This record gives sequence, structure tokens and C-alpha cells, in this order.
Amino acid sequence: MKKIMKPQMTAIFANCFLAAACLAQEVNLDQFPSTEIGNDQIQMRIYLPDVENGLYRATRFDWSGVIGSLQYKGHEYFGYWKDTHDPEVHEDLTGPVEGYIKPGLGYEEAKPGEEFIRIGVGIIEKANEPEYQMFKTYPILDHGNWEVDQGEDWITFVHSISGEFGYSYVYEKTITLEPDGFKIGHKLSNTGQKTIETDQFNHNFFMIDGEVSGPAFTINFPYAISTRDNLKDMMSITGNELRFNKEFRDTSLFMTLTGYSDQVSDHEVTVVNHNSGAGVTLSMDQPVYRMCFWACETTLCPENFIWISVAPGEELEWNTDYYLFVKQD
Repeated sequence: MKKIMKPQMTAIFANCFLAAACLAQEVNLDQFPSTEIGNDQIQMRIYLPDVENGLYRATRFDWSGVIGSLQYKGHEYFGYWKDTHDPEVHEDLTGPVEGYIKPGLGYEEAKPGEEFIRIGVGIIEKANEPEYQMFKTYPILDHGNWEVDQGEDWITFVHSISGEFGYSYVYEKTITLEPDGFKIGHKLSNTGQKTIETDQFNHNFFMIDGEVSGPAFTINFPYAISTRDNLKDMMSITGNELRFNKEFRDTSLFMTLTGYSDQVSDHEVTVVNHNSGAGVTLSMDQPVYRMCFWACETTLCPENFIWISVAPGEELEWNTDYYLFVKQD
């Protein structure tokens, strides 16, 4: 076991080409703290949570497990999908990244200027606003405590928060490489006095071999999918398959998908780049709470959600598996 860092802790659908240009810097991701794990088939780069220097310091997404690169049998599955970068912009990071759509623990009860918690981020100051703004970066009053350990083919992040308003937790995430993929394991321990209830999701941000989002890709589910959203003739649905009708250029599309049941077996998505043959199947050991899809020119994102409820003194564990493959012509 190798402890790699314990940083000092103080203190959707936007179009992918609409960045905060006035604040953003030139993209140079090598400047941000990262580490690598690997096995015989996979090499993975992971960016590290760091209050002062981290790649991501905004409040929308969980800071742990940000995968910048995954190379498997000569194919790349992730990367940086924007042409600008600001660590405090809500979407300026690489996938898969996880987060929580609900405002946060204690947001509804808090008054402007008081505290609430974003899991995997810290204790946040509530603004004077009619409702929570997902794409806003809020002041972080207390980053909590991060510890990160790693071995040759695994890495574990532990984030602990002790709030003074009934919510406290220890959140553990472990990425483990396997011969043909990887697993993201989670454990959330409720160390506070109030029940933790929230949705949790993964944005994924697939960038398979740098292919432009378009007809090269198919996205498959284990059930017949449908949506009430307008696909604008950009994509089409046939049975359990989602296809691109054209390449995405300077555009994006979001949809909420339906058709899944409460069976855990429905929590599966397969993405294939038919030009390169590289594909991935992700699955979870929890029922689908919500399923969405978003894509722009550079990335495509099946966004899968689960529901979390953890009583005081209890803990919940859940896992996501990514199976990687290369189709042969």
C-alpha cells in the first residue's frame, strides 16, 4: 500500500463550446496533480482531489475518481472534452465523474449564508436564491478531510465531513482494475444524526478513440427505450438502441430516457465505436433511479442514476463495473 497524498484542507446541459472564456486558462492538464495505476491490459491516469492545485475545484461533481485517460489494447476511452479549462467551472473535468443532482444535505433547511453539504465536495455556503443552481460554483466553507491510498492496480479515496447541523459522513470510493475493465466501489457511512437521502449519478464523459459523436456510435440498453424529449432529427431510437443520425458539430442534445424496470439487470449500458471497434459495457448493482443521455461534438454521456438512503449509524455499499472490449471485423 502506498499513501500518495493527504492534502491540507482549509477553508446540463450546457453546450460543450460555451465555456467561461474570460476566466478559463489554456488547457494544460499536466500541471494538475495526478497518478497512474495499471495492469497487463490497462493504463489509467486519475486526477487527485487537491484544494489548492486540483484539476477540479467546483461544487457540482464529487472530486474523487476523476479519470483522465484509460488505454486498453491500443484504444483510449476518456480524455478532456473541452478546449478551455477553469478548475472552478462546474463541468471542467474528465470522466467518468459522479455527483448528486439534489441540492445537498441540509440545503432546504438552511437560510442564506448558512451551511449545507455536497457529498464528495464539502460544506457549502447557501446563497440568497429561490432555488439551487446546479451549474453554479458555491463558496466552500470546509473541504473536510481527504485521504488517498493506492496500489499498483487500485486507488482508494476517503472523504470525511463532520457538520454541526446533523449531517456527517465518511465516503469511500475505490477504483480497481480488472483484466478487461475496472470497478468503482463505493461505501457511504452515515456518522451524523440525520438520514442521508439523495440521488447519485455518473456523467461518464466517454471519448472513445477521439471519435466525433455521430453515426460511428451505438448506445444499447437491455430494455426498449423511449423519450418525450425532442430529438430534433439528430438522433433516433429503435427498440433498445440509440443512434446518431448525423455527426454533432457545434451542437449538443439532452434527453431523459424511460423504459427501465426496478430490476437490477436493467442497469446496464453498452457504447460501441464501430469505426475503431472499441466498446464498453457499464453496469451497476442497484436499480435505475433515472437514466439520461447527453452528447456534444467531443463526448457522449449515458448518465445513470441511483437513489441513496442511509440512516444514522448505517452504511450503504454500491458498485459500478466497466467491461471493455474490442470488436473484430
